[in-house]
Amino acid sequence: MSAAEWKQKCEAEWGLQGAPMPDAVDWKSVYEAKPLGRNLLKNPSPIGFSKDTPPPEPEYPDAPPAGPPRFQPEGDFASWTTKTEVLPYDTSGIPEGAVVCGLPQYSWFTLEQVVDLKAEGLWDELLDKFQPEIVIQDWYEESQLHDYIYELHVKLLAADKTTIISLHTAKPTENLSVYSHNWKEVSHVFSSYGPGVRYVHFQHRLKNSFLNDFFPTRFTDSSVIVKPVRTSSKV
Repeated sequence: MSAAEWKQKCEAEWGLQGAPMPDAVDWKSVYEAKPLGRNLLKNPSPIGFSKDTPPPEPEYPDAPPAGPPRFQPEGDFASWTTKTEVLPYDTSGIPEGAVVCGLPQYSWFTLEQVVDLKAEGLWDELLDKFQPEIVIQDWYEESQLHDYIYELHVKLLAADKTTIISLHTAKPTENLSVYSHNWKEVSHVFSSYGPGVRYVHFQHRLKNSFLNDFFPTRFTDSSVIVKPVRTSSKV
């Protein structure tokens, strides 16, 4: 198949009429990479759950497990960079002189991943002029552990991996007055973000608790998807 035919296949596959498609691009490689419409995050559900199945109810052991406290959930975190931050005990709500048998110890578990948009098959002219929508989606568990159990931080970065072209942060507050134990969606669409985007830095933080046993806040089905939808008036 000729280069022109591969280019036509890409245009037809994603409906890119009007998008800049220079002949110098290797259209066969772009077509095989299929960078548009698929999740560019690797290992999006490392803990092993799906948003299509309700999160499991917590199990309370008859006796505390042996061994030191845990602050990280079990899972295969390949392709993620992880970090655990153990927080100091919160004694702010305890009256003076009160006897406390035990307090939960909270920790933040942070996972991050950087998506190289050009390595995934996108090209400069599409990112700079067409500026396709970059859709972020994540799901976290209503663990009922605390008022604040989840944070999302997503940055669109320039070629130097440092310059921030656009940023989105979400820090939802939980309503603990009503019991609910489902997956909660967090999403954002980057559009008209300007030229120069080459990387997407995806980071989320989940709060866990340890009191006689480990109680996590789980997440699942994280995604970064570039859609063939034009958001810039410049061609």
